[in-house]
Amino acid sequence: MKYLRQLPLMLLPIMSLLPTACSDDNTSQEPDKPEIPGKPETPGNPDSEPIAGCALWENYLAAHTTGKEATLLDFSYAGYEYGEREIPDVDYPVFLVDDYGAVANDNKSDRAALEAAIAAATKAGDKAIIRFSAGRYNLRSADDPNKSITISGDNIILQGAGSGEGGTEIFMEYPNTLTQANALWSAPELIRFTYMGANTDNQLLLTKVTGNAARGSHQLEVASTSGLYIGQRLLLKGSSKSTEAIAQEVTPYEVETSEWKTFINEGVQVNEYLTIERIEGNTLKFKEPLMHCVDAAWGWTLHRYQHHVGCGIEDIAFRGNFQEPYIHHEPSGIHDSGYKMIAFHRQANGWIRRCRFIDVIEAASVMLSTHVSVLDCSIEGHKGHAAIRSEASSHVLLAYINDQAGQEHSTGVSKTSIGTVIWKCTTAGTSTFESHSSQPRATLIDDCSGGFLPNHAGGDVTFGPNHLADLVLWNYTETGSSGGEFNLWTRNNRFLKPIIAGFQGATTFKPEQVTADLSHGTKVEPLSLYEAQLQTRLRQLPSWISNHSSKQNESYK
Repeated sequence: MKYLRQLPLMLLPIMSLLPTACSDDNTSQEPDKPEIPGKPETPGNPDSEPIAGCALWENYLAAHTTGKEATLLDFSYAGYEYGEREIPDVDYPVFLVDDYGAVANDNKSDRAALEAAIAAATKAGDKAIIRFSAGRYNLRSADDPNKSITISGDNIILQGAGSGEGGTEIFMEYPNTLTQANALWSAPELIRFTYMGANTDNQLLLTKVTGNAARGSHQLEVASTSGLYIGQRLLLKGSSKSTEAIAQEVTPYEVETSEWKTFINEGVQVNEYLTIERIEGNTLKFKEPLMHCVDAAWGWTLHRYQHHVGCGIEDIAFRGNFQEPYIHHEPSGIHDSGYKMIAFHRQANGWIRRCRFIDVIEAASVMLSTHVSVLDCSIEGHKGHAAIRSEASSHVLLAYINDQAGQEHSTGVSKTSIGTVIWKCTTAGTSTFESHSSQPRATLIDDCSGGFLPNHAGGDVTFGPNHLADLVLWNYTETGSSGGEFNLWTRNNRFLKPIIAGFQGATTFKPEQVTADLSHGTKVEPLSLYEAQLQTRLRQLPSWISNHSSKQNESYK
């Protein structure tokens, strides 16, 4: 099947709109379509700086009224509860780590006490808060094992007394070391939230996809709906090793057969977590839009998704002990993975919020997860390897993350992540958002600032481009760069024709290497695409955004 994404052709009618501002007039609506506001509210004072109208946004609104495929995907489903609700302050039974033998600030290991508290919370059943008092707790002394502390269950919250002065500090005194020789990434994380059930590498096949679907569609035709139910989360898998499919994924560029060995051998891999909203005959209708077109000839399939729900980490400072000048891929592996703090693995509707990470190699990875929010976190101290990433996950929201340390790879995406939103994040001008190859797609970088540097995205060249289709940079503010023309398609720096709107900085882009580069040097309206898409879908901005904005000037508790 011909690849369904024809962005250059779609942009032809859009370009004529460039000189004009976004219209306030509502176009006529089909009877069964919700009313679409022409210009959603934007936070802040839009008159404080020049803002250009955005033809991409006009195209998006028009597509909602006509049912046609828009140039921009709908990223508004990212985050906890599809971006619709505020993360709750839960009132669950409390398991205080101190009650199991932990003693803050005594310079002794508190690992056994934490593991005892975890065991008690898990045994008690769903819904538990594992709480630390104020003070420092050492979870990796010289005598502690070289493995992760694991937490497995639904609705388990790891909670501290605040991440600032006078709050809770979890200390990793000694690094974890490599578990695989020469695999520099293989040191275990300090804490790992994970699913501990049956074999999750070979998930149960539930049904096969029998019909094609465009990107942005909410439905699929399948061979059978037997055993499926409304509210069920599934894994949609699409893969093809065909020469045609691989070529279509990198169109209009040529496949680098001499270098992309893993990409070619494994083929195109698309993994997307979806929630069943309705079942009508053999048609599944999903809550989320498809972020990639579906060609049934590939052999797309739907699988059981084994995961936990409702888990969180909040109000904790995580301190490593990395004190050296950082060296990328230093042979011991300490600089690549020795002080990794959090793996948030196979989680849905979970969160990490109000946490600080100091002197760490890697702050957190959200892995094989969906609808997770990471909010109000900072990375400080000595520069390390990575900040916070969405790794092989769907619809993850990474927001208000301040990478003061300027990690080698700042907040970003890795592997088959899809539908990730990086919103209002900042990093030092000496760093750049991560895009770590292995086929990430459909990432929105929205109202963020930081460096825009080559060779910082990450990923071995054998895994193919750093980012495939539908990378969107919306009102990105470049800092700390000397500027010049940025090559978006060169070795170790390959981004498939991103959509760029409102880029501010000295860097320029080659017209043939972008799908669009609109209003370069001037912000576009709406100021935040994520907020505008949420407001368009829900007909109003959800209260958690306004509530959150009102708290931004408050210090950490």
